[in-house]
Amino acid sequence: MKNYIIYLPLVLLFLTTACKPKYIEPSYSKGDIIPDKFIMVGGGHSAGYMDDALYREGQENSLANLLAKQLKKVGLPEFHQPLVNESSVGIGISGLAAFKLGYKTDCKGVSSISPVRVAATGDLNIYNDNLFSASQRFGNYGIPGLKLMDISVDSFAVQNRYFGRMASSTTATVLQDAIDANPTFIALFLGVEDVLEFAKSGGTTVLPEVTDFLIKYTAVAQGLTAGGAKGAIATIPDVTQMPYFTTIPWNGLTLDSASNVTLNSIYNALGFNFFVGSNPFMIVDTAANMFAVRQIFSDELLCLSLPLDSVKCNQMGVLFPIRDEFVLDRNELIELRAKIEAYNTMIRSIALDYNLAIIETVNFANKLVSGFVYNGVSMSAKFVSGGAYSLDGIHFNPKGNALLANEFIQAINNKFNASIPMLNAVDYRSIFFPN
Repeated sequence: MKNYIIYLPLVLLFLTTACKPKYIEPSYSKGDIIPDKFIMVGGGHSAGYMDDALYREGQENSLANLLAKQLKKVGLPEFHQPLVNESSVGIGISGLAAFKLGYKTDCKGVSSISPVRVAATGDLNIYNDNLFSASQRFGNYGIPGLKLMDISVDSFAVQNRYFGRMASSTTATVLQDAIDANPTFIALFLGVEDVLEFAKSGGTTVLPEVTDFLIKYTAVAQGLTAGGAKGAIATIPDVTQMPYFTTIPWNGLTLDSASNVTLNSIYNALGFNFFVGSNPFMIVDTAANMFAVRQIFSDELLCLSLPLDSVKCNQMGVLFPIRDEFVLDRNELIELRAKIEAYNTMIRSIALDYNLAIIETVNFANKLVSGFVYNGVSMSAKFVSGGAYSLDGIHFNPKGNALLANEFIQAINNKFNASIPMLNAVDYRSIFFPN
């Protein structure tokens, strides 16, 4: 009996150590790529523009920087961005500071949670930066407002002050500066700004011709891969699925019985009827009738730029129809979506011609619209509560960028036999709610 007692602790010690799980270091591999110099070229999404401004935290969580972070695990030595000062409130294309979520009082005196600016004005000092260094070339050529059609425009640094901060000269082109950085691996996410300009204007601008789009994008792929660089290229998502175009409901005109009687007395003669409760807004449509007004259709979209105080207190959308610049009507939506599909067909052909990994951001955007659960966290395309988009309703927040970066990484791994690790998007913030 004593012998059993003596050996029992030893047996227990052996069982304890034998069953203890061991951490196995993941095996990362660069596969067929050469990650010596990574360049990403794109618009605001690549730059880290979020909450309607360029500011430091957004840049640190930019799509380009998150991809570079993972590429460093397979050999990327360094990655430089045209960073703004950490204390800056940032500045948007409109000249205003970044959004945060706070409390706002509307024209009726009602206070509610809403995007508010972190400062009265944007930080114009950002534009005084001269950050170019020939010995330390940038890796992030994500530039807010950069359209594919402008990528080879001389003196673009003067037209776009975000590029002016990082350009090699005032006469430089974005494409040539990116080529001169001598990339060995590239990521392209262009064309989004081209279609956004049309969509955000309510269809009042002109979309690029498909042939022009192909010529421009081919020149980009050809120029950046001429030295043997491999890379990835992303399709353009259906931007009309973004919260900027889906948050304000088409039937957000709520009427009581008195208002209902008044509006019917005005509009019944034109064939429009109203009811107590929810109703379609009235919009401008020059083809509708002699008064150029009609009710919005359920499949048409209102832009987040619509001045809601004017809707609530000044009868916009009721007696004063909503102007075309705030509406994407059926014809405009048909044109926009057809062009996006045509551009994407061109992008897919470029991917084949230049042996690039293809990232179907179309599928990613569709997933967000449907909603999905990532590591126990619900994600969707809903404004604020969806968890993926920033407060401008167009660009992603850090968590959304991490999810999109994983789409790039998966496509790169599949194409080039690599094992670049994915990001854990849960580690990145979505939107901070006020206390």
